[in-house]
Amino acid sequence: MNTAPADIRSDRASRLASLRAALGAGTLRGAQRMINALHPAEIAHLLESLPPAQRELAWELVDRDLDGDVLVELSEEVRAELIREMDTQEIVAAAEGLDLDDLADLLAELPEVVTRGVLRSMDHQDRVRLTAVLAYPEDSAGGLMNTDTVTVRPDVPLEVVLRYLRMRGELPDRTDCLFVVDRNDRYLGALPVTRLLTGDAEQAVSAAMDSRVDGIPPETPAAEVAQLFEGRDLLSAAVIDPDRRLLGRITIDDVLDVVREQAEHPLLAAAGLEDEEDVFAGVRRSARRRALWLGINLLTAFVASWVVGLFEATIDKVVALAVLMPVVASMGGIAGTQTVTLIIRGIALGQIQGSNARWLFFKELSVGALNGVIWAAVVGLATWAWFGTWQIAAVICAAIVINVAAAAVAGVLIPLSLKRLRIDPALAGGVILTTVTDVVGFAALLGLGTLFLL
Repeated sequence: MNTAPADIRSDRASRLASLRAALGAGTLRGAQRMINALHPAEIAHLLESLPPAQRELAWELVDRDLDGDVLVELSEEVRAELIREMDTQEIVAAAEGLDLDDLADLLAELPEVVTRGVLRSMDHQDRVRLTAVLAYPEDSAGGLMNTDTVTVRPDVPLEVVLRYLRMRGELPDRTDCLFVVDRNDRYLGALPVTRLLTGDAEQAVSAAMDSRVDGIPPETPAAEVAQLFEGRDLLSAAVIDPDRRLLGRITIDDVLDVVREQAEHPLLAAAGLEDEEDVFAGVRRSARRRALWLGINLLTAFVASWVVGLFEATIDKVVALAVLMPVVASMGGIAGTQTVTLIIRGIALGQIQGSNARWLFFKELSVGALNGVIWAAVVGLATWAWFGTWQIAAVICAAIVINVAAAAVAGVLIPLSLKRLRIDPALAGGVILTTVTDVVGFAALLGLGTLFLL
């Protein structure tokens, strides 16, 4: 029977409540049994869901053999917090047995003295392989890869490969295919395990392998790797250097982490929050991080207020315009948010290039103008029924059309311009867009009111 997502969430909430109750009641033995019966990813989720004091206590109850697996599942901020409380020997012990790609992620956050201790505890071969992973940026194919691969030659029969695997005894985790290489370790293709098990035992690897599955260069950005996995329905992929020599492999679990980060980033960045920010971080630290973003928003609000102040005399004489100002700003803000969200998503997916940006600009402008006219008519009728004057209704109709069209233009140009300036559109796009729609909306409504109502 399949378990519904709602049931999984309910089960997690129930276990978290039970664990909190056990910690609060001081029944540490029961809490310890509950924690260590969970999967490392579930332990990480529970730790991230606890306030700092309870989190430290729960972390002490985790079996030391699980420390490394739990640490790599935690968000960066929570992981760094727990690592600060561990001594060097504990960290070195936790790092033992981790996959090289997970270990590379962990080492990036450790003090240099601890990193040296971890490296000294490894044998020469593993140290060389780890160094190869650390040579690439964390958010690249090389940074995601694991060097633990199984390779075979193209000229051997499948029966020989099967005998080799039985002698080997085990395969790396999440192995869905073997990589076919020549005598110089140059990548030729992939041999799916399913084809190995079901194919003719006398068939050569070269005849059974899939040469269409190309390798991924190590410098490929992680976002592009995720797109390749999605587009090709991959579970794993080879990483190859410019000479096509096999460097390692990327598996779907690492790609899922990238996808999750990509999904969370725009939401957090739009609010001025850091990726993987700890929900239960201390008051001072959280307040300090958010203060800068609040200050930036305050400056943009003063700009909009200054524009309104330019038309103070108009507002004094036509009070209805002050009542209608939020309507104009809100319509522009919503329309602009729709467009900027669509454009940021297109940029992230690599769908928007210089060749199609012009077409997209005029398309969004047309959509904005059409929606502006439709909803301006609705607001105009409501305004006429409310205030009983067609002049005010006409002014707000024109202001809404202008602001919604301007919002569409800004929604396209702002993220594209920020991207060209190497600024994250998700981080700064929302603030700039809000300023544009507020200023244009207020200026259009009050400016037209000054011209035609006074």
